[in-house]
Amino acid sequence: MNAVVILLVGIAILAIGYLKYGKWLAEQWGVDPKRTTPAHELEDGNDYVPAKAPVLMGHHFSSIAGAGPINGPIQAAVFGWIPVMLWVLIGGIFFGAVHDFGALFASIRNNGQSIGEVIATSIGSRAKKLFIIFSYLTLILVVAAFASIVANTFKATYDEAGALDAAASAANARTAMISILFIVIAIIFGIMVYRRNASLLVSTIVGVAAIILCMVIGYNWHPLYLNGNTWMIIVGIYIAVASVTPVWILLQPRDYLSSFLLYGMMIVSVFGIIGAHPTLEIPAFTGFIDSAEYGSGVSLGSLFPALFVTIACGAISGFHSLVGSGTTAKQLDKETDARPIAYGGMLIECGLALISLCAVGYIWKEYVPGGITTPTAVFATGISRMCTEIPFLSGAGNVIYSMLILAVSAFCLTSLDTATRLARYMFQEFWLEPGQTYKDAKGFKAVLTNPYVSTAITVVLGIALGMTGYAKIWALFGAANQLLAALGLLAVAAWLGTMGKNNKMFLFPMAFMLVVTIVSLCQTISTNFTAAVAGTGETVWCWIRAGIGSLLVILAVVLAVEGVKTISREAKKK
Repeated sequence: MNAVVILLVGIAILAIGYLKYGKWLAEQWGVDPKRTTPAHELEDGNDYVPAKAPVLMGHHFSSIAGAGPINGPIQAAVFGWIPVMLWVLIGGIFFGAVHDFGALFASIRNNGQSIGEVIATSIGSRAKKLFIIFSYLTLILVVAAFASIVANTFKATYDEAGALDAAASAANARTAMISILFIVIAIIFGIMVYRRNASLLVSTIVGVAAIILCMVIGYNWHPLYLNGNTWMIIVGIYIAVASVTPVWILLQPRDYLSSFLLYGMMIVSVFGIIGAHPTLEIPAFTGFIDSAEYGSGVSLGSLFPALFVTIACGAISGFHSLVGSGTTAKQLDKETDARPIAYGGMLIECGLALISLCAVGYIWKEYVPGGITTPTAVFATGISRMCTEIPFLSGAGNVIYSMLILAVSAFCLTSLDTATRLARYMFQEFWLEPGQTYKDAKGFKAVLTNPYVSTAITVVLGIALGMTGYAKIWALFGAANQLLAALGLLAVAAWLGTMGKNNKMFLFPMAFMLVVTIVSLCQTISTNFTAAVAGTGETVWCWIRAGIGSLLVILAVVLAVEGVKTISREAKKK
């Protein structure tokens, strides 16, 4: 199949989905441009700060993107391009975008609070507690993993004698320096736009030019050669500050400017695919069982449920509901901005997933035998090689490759500081009653819900896990993330039911994702239980993974039962 056909047909279908289905959803739910949003009603200059739609789109898209829509489709490509493309398009339009749009809409109608609070108002306080515990632990795992990824991207390399290998460390040092300069530029941008009332257009042009300048400076001057643990501590300090700093000074401007890296990466990718217009060597369909062990050498197992868990952010991701109801809802200027930011943002991510599919398909013969297996390297290699087939870019392969890797690394850092802030919100909400803020708390709850205390607890847990054993349980993250998506769909469906609004568009996606998650977790439990009993592998960690998987299944069943009861009760009333 020609890559251009996959890309253009996919983009056309996504555009139709946005224009038709996205518009229909907004009409069904009663999205009102005249209704005051929490960003205005509760504006506090710190968390609740209205943002212009392009700025908030940058924050939201940068936070939900990360490496997910690149990693998932590339790993799932072992089943062939047809299953991946179908799930990205169907899942994106009817599952993921509905999930993201619904979560954001429900949150802005609940004072910008998280899905946990939406559950409290529609299902009950016990369900809220269970959801928040699960979400918080998932976010701690995200903080641990992304902090480790960022630190490994920045760290220096040492030889066997312990001496610095400057040549091998140069690329990481460049990335670290560019990232630091980027933060400085973002702070200046925030001050100019929000405190000096500078034109957003002019500031954007200057900001993008400054990003290019940062890349030039960082490429040629990169004095920071630090080990991984030192970078972990530095990253921990950064995310602690970012979690409590007013959003206008760092979160909004950094994510907005970061989004231009991703937009640029996607434009370069599309240009390369159309310019090279290659016929991909990836099979259309390889079978229902991944027995050939492509790429990484680890079989994904059966197409169901592996395809739907592996692609994750490329079609639907529970993390998105936490971003939408955690930070985005507190900055939404108008209700009508929710559709382009949430529904549209998810579909743009689907477009990136299709680009990733084209990239792995282009270097399929190297991916299959395990020559190039790391998803980010697969993506950067495939796109940069397609670009070099265009005559005037024939010598720019290394530069394009480096830029693509830098863009992916930037989004890992963006998702990291957003995840930390979200975890802080979750920790605070756990101790509060519906409608309360941390300012209303008394006694020990006043201490625990203090933004600085809750941030410190979150950062210490995340960084400590990142420096020790997060990799031992990371395999559960895919299923946990999709369980979060199923629960997000359940929460919004229940809330819409109590509000007397149409929630039928949530019912099948919710049921499907619950089944996918439970089947995937049961497979994981069985595999680890068998390994633990047989004494193969790391027995203790096998028991731990089996135990965590069992708890997740129980959580899914309990919340599903309570949610379905609520939905059924409201349906009977209606």
